[in-house]
Amino acid sequence: MSSNFGGTETAVLGAGCFWCVEAVFAELKGVVSVTPGFCNGSTKNPSYKEVCTGKTGHNEVARIVFDPAVITFDELLEVFWQTHDPTTLNRQGNDIGDQYRSGVYFIDNVQRERAEHWRDVLDKSGAFHGPIVTEIVPLDHFYPAEDYHRNYFAMNPDQGYCQMVIRPKIDKFRKAFGTKLKP
Repeated sequence: MSSNFGGTETAVLGAGCFWCVEAVFAELKGVVSVTPGFCNGSTKNPSYKEVCTGKTGHNEVARIVFDPAVITFDELLEVFWQTHDPTTLNRQGNDIGDQYRSGVYFIDNVQRERAEHWRDVLDKSGAFHGPIVTEIVPLDHFYPAEDYHRNYFAMNPDQGYCQMVIRPKIDKFRKAFGTKLKP
């Protein structure tokens, strides 16, 4: 499986609820598309309801197609590490379960090496309050989530979860990465 599609590359990242991950990465310059979905796991073409049981082994992730001439994989990783807590196992805030685990699902050895490099650098630096538990494993399968999950934050900004969880994350992200945002 190649990460290069006609001048673009693809990254698959899990950082808790895929609505949050999609909302963050969709705002970055150089990001062509973000698709929420599920990766790896034991059930073929799982539904959101099945994944939420915590019994399928899938993770909620975002497939990010990006233009490496505008934004690099390392820059995506910088945003990834800073917009979630990579030290909590199977949890991001109140979202609890292995489907919310922190993960980089690499498509090639370059992505694996870069993710492992930055995990190790950040761990050694003491940037986080505990050891990083982010899994860095090969992408086995990616299954797009049902259509109603796409652009969830943009389509439902007044929904409770969006206001309480996604909005504060987006506001913090915009302050930290203002120069990297789409106009």
